[in-house]
Amino acid sequence: MRAVVVGGGSWGTAFAALLRERGHEVTLACRDAAQAAAIAESGRNPRYLRGVDLSGIRAATIESAPIAEASLVVVAVPSAAFASVVAGLPGTAPLLSLTKGLDPATGVRLSTLVRGRPAAVLSGPNIADEIGRGLPAAAVVACDDAALALELQRAITSPGFRVYVNDDVVGVELCAAAKNVIALAAGAADGLGLGDNAKAALVTRGLAEMGRLAEVAGGRPETFAGLAGMGDLVVTCWSASGRNRRAGELIAQGTAPAQAAAQIGTVVEGLTTAPLLRDLAHRLEVEMPITEGVCAVLGGLPLTDLVASLMRREPTAE
Repeated sequence: MRAVVVGGGSWGTAFAALLRERGHEVTLACRDAAQAAAIAESGRNPRYLRGVDLSGIRAATIESAPIAEASLVVVAVPSAAFASVVAGLPGTAPLLSLTKGLDPATGVRLSTLVRGRPAAVLSGPNIADEIGRGLPAAAVVACDDAALALELQRAITSPGFRVYVNDDVVGVELCAAAKNVIALAAGAADGLGLGDNAKAALVTRGLAEMGRLAEVAGGRPETFAGLAGMGDLVVTCWSASGRNRRAGELIAQGTAPAQAAAQIGTVVEGLTTAPLLRDLAHRLEVEMPITEGVCAVLGGLPLTDLVASLMRREPTAE
């Protein structure tokens, strides 16, 4: 397979190395020419996952990468850039999205922005640093085309990276977006020192509201018990390197959201996704109290007030 991975961040870097290990011909396409040149010269990404060996992987700018001749285009860019990037891609090769979020301009699922080519989504508990170090992981590839899903499963699965297939694209994409918002809340619980009981309860109820939203939107409840749901939510809320969890922790300790993102140094998708997810829930008339609370805190509500309001909500059946 001739694959072009568009996006030279942590996940794009790790995934390019993963595809190379499977024997594919891989190009890592970066937005910045200096970054691409540095990778080509040193076999290392100077900005992300510097310990990952990229030898054997061609590095190029997005404009010069052989995207039109590729048999697979993998997109690993922030959600804010996804629409413009996919709109400018030449050729008709299938596209595999690694981006987790919603389109900031419209609030729609990202795969719905892909035109003129088949699209699939890969998601799961995939901390890029661990995958870059060869630690075992698993993911799910979701696609409306069963044949393409199976083809991607065969192309990506390795002894260290196990891939399952799923035809619930709606559920997988909404899981991928919503878990980042819940992770902000989980990080805030860490920052306030609320303890493991509170954090576990928060994450469990977060999974419940994620499931309510996706089911109304057309997803399947069982998706939320799988890798894209529970699996990704757990690792995002507990991993020390989880950007959204860390951002929530910093915000709880008094750092402004924009300053928290700047301190982390990479995109914190939950900060962009939270209001989009809240607005989608309003349109679908789905109750999402944790998401509402995260948005309120980002808007200036003291975290202690949010905790009190969540604990005072009317008791109900699980």
